[in-house]
Amino acid sequence: MTRTPTALLSPADQERRRGLRVMKGVALGALVFMAVLFVFAFAFQQQVPALAYVRAFAEGGMVGALADWFAVTALFRHPLGIPIPHTAIIPSRKDEIGHTLGEFVETEFLRGDVVRTKLEETAIAARLGEWLSAPAHAERVGQEVALMAAGVLRALSDDDVNDVIEDLAREHLIAPQWGPPLGAWLGRIVDSGAHHGAVDLGVDSISTWLTANHESFSGLVSRRLPSWVPSIAQRLVDDTVYNEAVKFVAAVRADPQHPARIAVDGYLNRLAENLQSDPATMARLEESKATLFDSPRVRELASEAWNTAKAGLLASLADPDSGLRRRAAQALSEIGERLSTDAALQARVDGWVTEAAVFLVDRYRHDIASIITDTVDRWDPAETTEKIELMVGRDLQYIRLNGTVVGALAGVVIFTIAHALLG
Repeated sequence: MTRTPTALLSPADQERRRGLRVMKGVALGALVFMAVLFVFAFAFQQQVPALAYVRAFAEGGMVGALADWFAVTALFRHPLGIPIPHTAIIPSRKDEIGHTLGEFVETEFLRGDVVRTKLEETAIAARLGEWLSAPAHAERVGQEVALMAAGVLRALSDDDVNDVIEDLAREHLIAPQWGPPLGAWLGRIVDSGAHHGAVDLGVDSISTWLTANHESFSGLVSRRLPSWVPSIAQRLVDDTVYNEAVKFVAAVRADPQHPARIAVDGYLNRLAENLQSDPATMARLEESKATLFDSPRVRELASEAWNTAKAGLLASLADPDSGLRRRAAQALSEIGERLSTDAALQARVDGWVTEAAVFLVDRYRHDIASIITDTVDRWDPAETTEKIELMVGRDLQYIRLNGTVVGALAGVVIFTIAHALLG
């Protein structure tokens, strides 16, 4: 059998190997001792008849030692390299052992009732709450979550994300018809008068602009007059237009029932109705919507928004002092405190965890147990044998020692009984 190189063994396995070698030496020494004792007793039993008992003792010890050596060796390899049937059991039946172990775990451990009983005896939520309520633990969990989130963000392809955003936008924004719902929404706004604030804001903005931009009216009308009109008349026309505009805006601001306001209300009402019932209006809206979303600039803005959000999230996740990390740690600590003190919440969480675990075990226990089977199937037979022998081989050498002692005692007892009956 190929031995596992020492360099590939863990420190614990290397220590087990040293202990195994020591115990093998002890067991072999016991066999050699019995052999020497047998030779001595056999050679001098004619001169000293009592040595016959010693010979029987040593003979039984040798038989017991050899039998148990054969049994222990047959577990891991062929004794003396001879391919005797039913030897080298572990390497030859490795896969069967793995399947049996997986089946045992599946039928005895991965059962819903076993998992439920164990979880119901464990105060999962209370323990988790006590641990999570400590600020250091909350920060640690927050750090691990931040690392995982950052890893996910880095793994995401920007092109794929943009495609997903575009697909979602087309499915939920572009494909549905906007006219009827938008018209209904606009109608409710007009009926409730909620748009009056927007109208007031627009009128105020126009009034402010007019006050600050008197010069913008210079030449606004006069440049369209014949050249023979005197310049003073031209300025008078421009000033008149400006003053009339200021007066009109002031009148609209002052009178809630101004005809202009009523005209705006009427237009909005007609627009709301047309959006819900006029095919031409709805078609123009849909065309404008499609043109807007198909614009390359809109796509660029969506891509820039994702890249900006991604960069900001990565920066916040990487900085332990960022507001995001601090708030996450604080939220986790608060959750822990509530879990450790709120009995009702503890019961709900324990129930959720138990039901989820039982569901997963009942549904996927075969897949979970197959991890053992598949893993053992992939193991190299020689390395598997070496590992198992390092784990239990030292204890098995005690079987050889016990066999030596028990065989020796059995040998002398059998010899004594036989000598008494036949003597």
